[in-house]
Amino acid sequence: PGRGRGKVTVRYDRRELRKRLHLEEWILAQLTALYDCREEEIPELEIDVDELLDMESDGARSARVQEILVDCYKPTEAFVGDLLEKIRGMQKLNTPQKK
Repeated sequence: PGRGRGKVTVRYDRRELRKRLHLEEWILAQLTALYDCREEEIPELEIDVDELLDMESDGARSARVQEILVDCYKPTEAFVGDLLEKIRGMQKLNTPQKK
């Protein structure tokens, strides 16, 4: 008693969060297909969307994702192309938006 409730002063753009969640779910589904395994058996990989968004070109992004997937025995070109298409126009989530 006697303590006031705090207010949230910084919010993330919910639409961007939703897009990011859908993208991460899509990436997981694609990786399970590429590695032909269940989700929990996927090798320890980190595809950092914010890192990709920081890169200057699609060529650099593509090279980075190919580097991450170097031990995948299936062709990864379609996945990489689709991933680059999906992140085009996305915003980084590192910095919350002030409302």
